[in-house]
Amino acid sequence: MDIKLNAADEAFRREVKKFLAEHVPPSPILNRSQRFGGQINTIGNWQKVLYEKGWSAPNWPKQYGGTGWNETQKHIWYEESTIAGAPGGNGFGLHMAGPVIYTFGTDAQKEQHLKGILSGEISWCQGYSEPGAGSDLASLKTSAMREGDDYIVNGQKIWTSFAHLADWMFCLVRTDSSGKPQEGISFLLIDMKTPGIEVRPIVSIDHEHHLNEVYFTDVRVPVTNRVGEENKGWTYAKFVLANERTGIAGVAGRKIHLKKLKELASLEYASDGRKLAEEEAFQRRLADLEIRLMALEITSLRILSDVAAGREPGPGASSLKIFATEISQELETMTLEAAAHYALPRQNEIIHGGNESGQIGPHYLAEAYIAYAISRASTIYGGTNEIQRNVIAKSVLGL
Repeated sequence: MDIKLNAADEAFRREVKKFLAEHVPPSPILNRSQRFGGQINTIGNWQKVLYEKGWSAPNWPKQYGGTGWNETQKHIWYEESTIAGAPGGNGFGLHMAGPVIYTFGTDAQKEQHLKGILSGEISWCQGYSEPGAGSDLASLKTSAMREGDDYIVNGQKIWTSFAHLADWMFCLVRTDSSGKPQEGISFLLIDMKTPGIEVRPIVSIDHEHHLNEVYFTDVRVPVTNRVGEENKGWTYAKFVLANERTGIAGVAGRKIHLKKLKELASLEYASDGRKLAEEEAFQRRLADLEIRLMALEITSLRILSDVAAGREPGPGASSLKIFATEISQELETMTLEAAAHYALPRQNEIIHGGNESGQIGPHYLAEAYIAYAISRASTIYGGTNEIQRNVIAKSVLGL
């Protein structure tokens, strides 16, 4: 399926290309920590660049700082940004906290938080998963007991991405245990500098630190930091998860990855001495991936059309999440297989620019293992793919 662009859309694409060409510098291949150098060496700085342009939140309503773009223009922006290698924004703020605040929050909460999210000055993390409440999120135990004008929060969150860098957390807490698991949950905005919060690092399978455990011990959170009604947090949590799942598709990025994998097949060898590009089994897998990616793009465009018509993505968001993450895992698996023995060394320090000893193997294979390892989590975050299949079975098939 192709989007047919009119003259105005083509002009918009040219404007976007020009802006990105002027503001996104070339990316060094082997220095992830300095990849965006100079003016936009961090996601936060890139967000400031977009904020000054008025382009930091394409999906937000215009009255809250959005661009006012139509769905086709948003599609063009995300596609061209990916092609240009532009950094992503703070997804927890832009795609999760921000939308739930401007949709369900008070005027005071909007005034306090939205500008900082738009400008990139304030970063966010998500307090959902707990040791005994991952896929079964409704079984969360972190408690918030009302005491005057505050809630007293006690409990633990886990797998909290970038909690060690975040200024704020949007957090699910249990304010009532008397009803069904989905009832009695409230949605709080928590300042990460509040006394009683402890963040402990989790080093993941890629040997990087982006995950954390977060402990709450008698943490005082003003009642005014609650979004929406008390005990109705499950509604707001589902709203956030729907936004997260639709944002996972990233078709343009996966198309670029597939193109690079094809190029890699022309450079690396199969076990029989032929180039991978000449090896039938590898080529069949590439063809299968390309077909699945085309199906993902069509599904994504259908959902884009629904959103443009004012319809909710519904269970379509779950199908996007399943297709996209499984395609990503296969892309990373095939890249790892193509890298062969060059994928075995874990060259994190070289990739981060902290080791001058020299890289083992070709530069284009340095991140093969790291990317493969972290891709294992993609079918878990945002709601496991098993849960997404249950959502589809219940909502579409009536099972």
